[in-house]
Amino acid sequence: MSVSEFQHPLWLILLVVPLALAVGYVIALRSKRRRTVRFGNFGVLRTVDRGGRRWFTHVPAVVLILSLIALVVALAGPQKEQKVPRNRATVMLVVDVSLSMESTDVSPSRLEAAQQAATTFANNLTPGVNLGLVSYAGTASMLVAPTTDRGPVVRAVERLRLDERTATGEAIYTATQAVTTFTESLGGPDQAPPARIVLLSDGKETVPADPTEERGAFTAAERAEEAGIPVSTISFGTLYGTVDIQGRPQPVPVDDASLRTIAEISGGDFFTASSLEELDSVYRTLEEQIGYEWKKADASRPWLVIGSLLAMLAAAGSLVAHRRIP
Repeated sequence: MSVSEFQHPLWLILLVVPLALAVGYVIALRSKRRRTVRFGNFGVLRTVDRGGRRWFTHVPAVVLILSLIALVVALAGPQKEQKVPRNRATVMLVVDVSLSMESTDVSPSRLEAAQQAATTFANNLTPGVNLGLVSYAGTASMLVAPTTDRGPVVRAVERLRLDERTATGEAIYTATQAVTTFTESLGGPDQAPPARIVLLSDGKETVPADPTEERGAFTAAERAEEAGIPVSTISFGTLYGTVDIQGRPQPVPVDDASLRTIAEISGGDFFTASSLEELDSVYRTLEEQIGYEWKKADASRPWLVIGSLLAMLAAAGSLVAHRRIP
């Protein structure tokens, strides 16, 4: 631990005190031995020699010095990086409900697995994080505005229903607007809490056909990046998924490329999941990223506890070895 990691490093100057006591203790022992030899008090000399063999008589002094060192370090206010829950972060959960989510390549189906995982994610997310929900197919719907109450989000996830087409860009725009509006209600961009959009989809955008158009997914990702809101995407499903359309199986492979590009443009992370277990794992990773942050926090308590316990042991040891408290 470097000096820069102490709140009050000047207190460390007091470390010279236990060092001086240690030096003084050694000098006192040697002086006692020299005086004994000089004046020929061999009875005392035998006691000193026997004391030299009884090394544990010096343990209380050593423990006392160590306790002083620990207490001085505690006074200096040591700090260390600690994981602490976020209290003001904003997360918009965006779920694709296009018809391709009916595919059963993920058991029991892509949509049902997504609902189960989203419910678990909502319930496990740090309580202080504001969570909202957007669903989208041909259009995007803001189902729940950011809130710390998980009940509305869970109930809305349970009511998700499939629809035609896929408008990923509209979903990102809607989620970005929800975060921006919520941020303004908290006092404006200067006091904006960290925000993230988590988008789960299985297919390529169909509305519009070109993701670089004004309302397209790539353009929407650029706007999210400009607003400082990264979009983390989850490509959910397999390359072999199919859905039944008018009695014919229609391939609905996942589209990793476009979802990866959305994440890269916006500054978010890209994940893939082909099962409920993998999706749960992705959400757990996101919970760690979103729900917690690393901050320097006070770490003096362990040093204070150690110093106090060592001082007590030093007093007890002195009573046993010398019949007195040092």
